[in-house]
Amino acid sequence: MNRNESGRQDILNAFVVGFALFASFFGAGNLIFPPLLGQLTGLRWWLGFLAFLAADALLAVVVVLAAARKGVGVEEQMGKLGKWPARLVCLSMMLCIGPLVVVPRTAATTYEMSVRPLLGDLNPWLFSFIFFAIVALLTIRPAAVVDVIGKYLTPVLLALLAILCIKGVITPIGRISELDAGVSPVRLGISFGYQTMDALMAIPVTMIIFKSLSSKGYKEPEKRFRIITYSCLVAFAGLFVVYGGLTFLGATTSSLELGGLTGTDLLVEITRRLLDRTGIILLGAVVFLACLTTAIGVTSAVADYLEELIKKRIPYSVIVLILCAAGVLVSNLGTEQIISLAEPALEFLYPVFLTQMLLSFFEKRIGNPWVFRGAAIGAALFSLLTVLDAQSVLSLPFLYEIPLSSLGLGWLLPAAAGALLGALIPRRSGISGEKTEIKNHEEI
Repeated sequence: MNRNESGRQDILNAFVVGFALFASFFGAGNLIFPPLLGQLTGLRWWLGFLAFLAADALLAVVVVLAAARKGVGVEEQMGKLGKWPARLVCLSMMLCIGPLVVVPRTAATTYEMSVRPLLGDLNPWLFSFIFFAIVALLTIRPAAVVDVIGKYLTPVLLALLAILCIKGVITPIGRISELDAGVSPVRLGISFGYQTMDALMAIPVTMIIFKSLSSKGYKEPEKRFRIITYSCLVAFAGLFVVYGGLTFLGATTSSLELGGLTGTDLLVEITRRLLDRTGIILLGAVVFLACLTTAIGVTSAVADYLEELIKKRIPYSVIVLILCAAGVLVSNLGTEQIISLAEPALEFLYPVFLTQMLLSFFEKRIGNPWVFRGAAIGAALFSLLTVLDAQSVLSLPFLYEIPLSSLGLGWLLPAAAGALLGALIPRRSGISGEKTEIKNHEEI
């Protein structure tokens, strides 16, 4: 293969991987939250959109690049916490993005937005069984996951989304109004961005992409990282356009009497008003593809992690089937119930996870692992207290006086304080994350 052909192949692979990243991130929550965000923020929808984009797409891309740069497994990314704390954090993450929240939410959303409006009498248990049977069939071969999603499913998904968004921009269904001044678009956008859980999914999805690129002949770490960087730009551009369009569609309903609708029902209503019955069919196809691609990518990533965790005592294919069976059970709780149950776990996990990923960019300059651990402890304590206050277990009004709490980022200051205190703890040989066995780029 000459240089020109090699360059064209690199571009093609970057787009395929970029589309796969987009589709793995763009699932149930990514469809539900932007329209609801637009409805709640009205004329300030663009502020909410930017906050949502930063808390979702930007964070996810940053995590992908951090994981790709280190080129190690999921637990090794958290390695500075120590072996068992890292394992506990990673296992909790995997359970959230896998069988407990993200994957079953894809099936629940597909039923509520695709099946029920068109085939209202179909048994939800039967549908969830069919949905996860398809997921299992398309996930059993992990090497093919990226190509299935990137080459075939995502282009169709993007085309269908473009039709919906363009129609809504050309002929908006209502006037965008100024809403309650007490609503903070930035805080709301960050909160919704957290709930998509894309940043949590980024590391395991990156590991799947690593394997796919290795199978295509990208053995050199530098070249592989370059392809992933370009792919991140493709995925971010796609999410930017789609999120902007969906948030704008929601904003055009802010002057209408639709405040009592759930996120799923709101998007169904928007589509019905824009494209009538044809739109409901179109939305059904969009939701099915968006949720299916996310379920495939995430199930594959979680199964891959669990297979390594148990040292392949249970085959990958069997783990996939177990995850899909769990998805059938949890998905029948319904989208709103899954979201409400997930929120406390996310409020606690996300800050701990983000401290490690942000500090990883300065890992070579931070010699003391207690900096990482102190940051995690500070973020975890603040997040735990916030969850207890939100659940009315404790009354802790002082938490909301901490800088950036109004934006949902109150954990940053405790994390920074924890990192500074950690830096004062003498580093002892043999206790740091270096003791964790790190795989190099070629081993992934």
